Amino acid sequence: AIKAVLPDVEEFGYTMRVVSEITESNGSSSMASVCGTSLSLMDAGVPISNPVAGIAMGLIKEGDDFAVLTDILGDEDHLGDMDFKVAGTKNGITALQMDIKIQGINEAIMDTALTKAKVAIDHILGIMNETISSPKELSENAPAMKTFMVDKDKIKEIIGKGGAVIKGMQEETGATVDVSDDGTVSVFGQDQTSMKECLAIIEGILEEPELNKVYNGKVVKIVDFGAFVNILPGKDGLLHISEISHERTESVSAVYSEGDEVKVKLIGFDRGKMKLSVKALEEKKPKESADPEEKSE
Repeated sequence: AIKAVLPDVEEFGYTMRVVSEITESNGSSSMASVCGTSLSLMDAGVPISNPVAGIAMGLIKEGDDFAVLTDILGDEDHLGDMDFKVAGTKNGITALQMDIKIQGINEAIMDTALTKAKVAIDHILGIMNETISSPKELSENAPAMKTFMVDKDKIKEIIGKGGAVIKGMQEETGATVDVSDDGTVSVFGQDQTSMKECLAIIEGILEEPELNKVYNGKVVKIVDFGAFVNILPGKDGLLHISEISHERTESVSAVYSEGDEVKVKLIGFDRGKMKLSVKALEEKKPKESADPEEKSE
């Protein structure tokens, strides 16, 4: 009854287990389980396509006369001539099950049973929808996973030399990353936060540096002629000493230290290497006149 509305494994790669405990019943415990399962899956954040409800129909037949009963009680099930269970969504039936205790049923009985079952299911769905009508967001504390595809030439960037990049992001976030040869990347986190943090790092690795874009970078190395600044995971650019300030900079180390955060603008590429600038983000101050007093004739 529920299988028809479950998401595909590509969309929702979790293993789902639902337990329905019926402690007492004078009706259909299986149809109660269908309704309860639908509600619990939505409450847990499973993206089912539609809520599902179920109803048990009964039959009392005497000669050519018959009566179809809705939501049968235990005695009506035991003493009646048919136990007909129907489960479905607002759009149609997802499951049927029938126990019949007479020689057979005709089209008129089936038509009546299905028509009355639809009315009952719509009524039950209306009551269920008053409590919850669509899936909630997955709990922040639920184990999280996401699978996506990347270009094969990006695999080495995610893994890094000797696995340094992938090991680093796993240690930093606590998530687990699996990369297949075909470009399938799977990220598993103990909770939503760890998965999202790891995804952000991967997105940064996949992001291509954009000309004239401003980045919040980190100084990773100081040299005499400038500083190397990391603007994206695995992507460093050169902040030349001449691009630090509009004023003359005598020493890079006097301005920056390794680990400093610095806002830079990507101003160009030199043989594939990124050229960064700080002064491009600052307005150039006008030179002060040597003689502050205006001369007049």
